[in-house]
Amino acid sequence: MFRYDRHSRRLVLMLKHGDQTHLAGAFGRWMHRAGNEVLAEADLLVPVPLHWTRLFGRRFNQAAILAQAIRAVGGPPVGADWLVRRRRTPSQGLMGPAARARNVRGAFALRRGRSVEGKHVVLIDDVLTTGATAEECARILQRAGAASVGVLVLARALRAGSS
Repeated sequence: MFRYDRHSRRLVLMLKHGDQTHLAGAFGRWMHRAGNEVLAEADLLVPVPLHWTRLFGRRFNQAAILAQAIRAVGGPPVGADWLVRRRRTPSQGLMGPAARARNVRGAFALRRGRSVEGKHVVLIDDVLTTGATAEECARILQRAGAASVGVLVLARALRAGSS
């Protein structure tokens, strides 16, 4: 994981909104190396899902592409559709931590017919800012019986002055 600053932000946005999906291979290798500990016992990678309307507009889920890239370099299987986003949530870019948590509360569910019972799951996303999305997804997976839920992200946003 790297620090989400103006340089890394550009790379993430190239993947996320610039159709530069070829970057996912390198990102997947970085994430696999950086997430070695959390991936060691993982049974399943679960990308943070997009709402279908956002997926339709973007044509791909960047978290799912990152999960597939991690899988390609020796990571565990990917449950690309195991979590679903039940409702479209507004962009969280300008929201503070409490607003982000309210925004995603109840937005995710485990897809009917999928089971994470007893599995060590690693949630995959592109950027971790406040952790609200990761916490909500982890809550759903734990409630469904996951033995553990780890989180692996490409970049971590840090507040000014922190490192």
